[in-house]
Amino acid sequence: MPYFTSPADGTRLHYTDYGPADGPVAVFVNSAYAGTEMWEFQALPLAEEGYRCVGLDRRGHGRSDNVWGGYDLDTLADDLYGLLDHLDLRDTTLIGHSMGSVEITRCLTRHGSGRVARVAFVGGIAPGVVRSADNPDGTEQAAVLAANELSRRDRAAFFTAGVDGFFALDRPGNKVSAEFAQYLVSHCLTATARATAAVQALVAAVDVAPELPKLDVPVLILHGTHDTSAPLEATGNRAARLIPDATLKLYENAGHGFFVTHADQLTNDLREFMTTGTAGTGTAA
Repeated sequence: MPYFTSPADGTRLHYTDYGPADGPVAVFVNSAYAGTEMWEFQALPLAEEGYRCVGLDRRGHGRSDNVWGGYDLDTLADDLYGLLDHLDLRDTTLIGHSMGSVEITRCLTRHGSGRVARVAFVGGIAPGVVRSADNPDGTEQAAVLAANELSRRDRAAFFTAGVDGFFALDRPGNKVSAEFAQYLVSHCLTATARATAAVQALVAAVDVAPELPKLDVPVLILHGTHDTSAPLEATGNRAARLIPDATLKLYENAGHGFFVTHADQLTNDLREFMTTGTAGTGTAA
């Protein structure tokens, strides 16, 4: 299996690399807890169409090394850039779900956009989910910390209990089989207890609002109207206002996990964005 060594501290990181080596490059950056498997409904069809689809298992996640340290945003951003450098990727589209959006943001503000042509935030938490004077629509930090404590006590129960809200299964048209939901939960549990707790602590404090205006590539923001993990006004709408060259497209009734419930639409939008530089505005059904 392909691995490279983090330039930050020598951690061995696993990555996937599908599709032709000379195809347009898409690099998928996972949400917290998940490995590269989360992108199967996007990476597989795009790779079959000739795109080069690369994915990274974050440290402590998936098949990457189980390490204690390095869960600060700078190191995670360095890990991501290390992959771009290791494979010498150019004209890249970075696609980040949830926490992946803040890692991409820090990667660009820390290392520049020389290897990156465009960015897509998929249910991104950027600029941050916690309520503050500048983010009155965010979630109370006490509520975030309480949820994190529940996870520390029983991660399996925590992830399983969150399935319905993650996929917004109470909304029209959102269907996920019980078997597939359990499959995703099982992959979230491959993230180590240390990585899970460290990433949750980062999410409870992260704020990249000052960095978003510095992004100098086109950014497509794709967000569910019923995302409870990354509330639309606190994240997607706010990011669209802060990023100079941003396009916002909403997914009607979608929750945080619309990479599954709206898989085909997301794949189509990413393909169009990589091909034409836009996926249109408005709302996707």
